[in-house]
Amino acid sequence: MAMYDLERIRSSSEPIGEYLQTVLKDHPNFARRYEEYHLDMMTIDEMKRFAEDHIIIVFSAEWCKDCAKNVPVLGLISEKTGMEIRVYGHLMRDPLNPNERWKIPPSPPEVREFEVVKIPLIIVLNKKGDRVGEIIENPPEGQSLEEAILRILKRSQE
Repeated sequence: MAMYDLERIRSSSEPIGEYLQTVLKDHPNFARRYEEYHLDMMTIDEMKRFAEDHIIIVFSAEWCKDCAKNVPVLGLISEKTGMEIRVYGHLMRDPLNPNERWKIPPSPPEVREFEVVKIPLIIVLNKKGDRVGEIIENPPEGQSLEEAILRILKRSQE
């Protein structure tokens, strides 16, 4: 299990609130999801007890439909639980280089470190920097994003 440097992650990413402030203005799909989504408050209340001990990072792109569906929900989760959620945003594909999936820049070099293939890539870390779980593109069938994250959080305590 890889241990990540949380201070470096904090310095090279942005808080989800700041990311959404810039994205919601220019991307109606993100804005609509942010305004219309209703969190499951029972799940959110349960998540609060894990908020201090975990950090979530997400790789996102404004052109990505699954990002527009899930990243605004992460913003709401952060607002209601106080959980720290950091974003590596503005990812772009690299169509001219068949050996590289992402064009760096504007995509952050961390796409290599975290082996990002599909987005959004939502990674849950504990406060030691251990990767305790991830969600790729969408939560598992039949689960909301908050339910899927709560399952990861609970498993990390076992």
